[in-house]
Amino acid sequence: QVQLVESGGGLVQAGGSLRLSCAASGRTFSSYAMGWFRQAPGKEREFVSTIAWYSATTYYTDSVKGRFTISRDNTKKTVYLQMNSLKPEDTAVYYCAASGRIVGGNRYNDYDYWGQGTQVTVSS
Repeated sequence: QVQLVESGGGLVQAGGSLRLSCAASGRTFSSYAMGWFRQAPGKEREFVSTIAWYSATTYYTDSVKGRFTISRDNTKKTVYLQMNSLKPEDTAVYYCAASGRIVGGNRYNDYDYWGQGTQVTVSS
């Protein structure tokens, strides 16, 4: 069982930065691939990024490549999403998720555990 708690969301101007954190409980965090998804009002939840349990493999959706960086610290049981050059279209609730796969996928059903989400609002 893994419990996930996101933090770090907030209101930021376009071009600004935020770093999201997702703290996990449970002894097997290091064996899970981790992912970030987001959901804007009136839209479906969409994949943002994922990182394998061993950190070397990461994937990003095209719209955030070069702006967002996912990382993890297995000793702290925490995964991060550094978001730079934020745009108004990045406004959404951001969710952290854990997958029992070696490398997390880009689909909702690839993940076994979810956090409650943290709001990110980017003003123009």
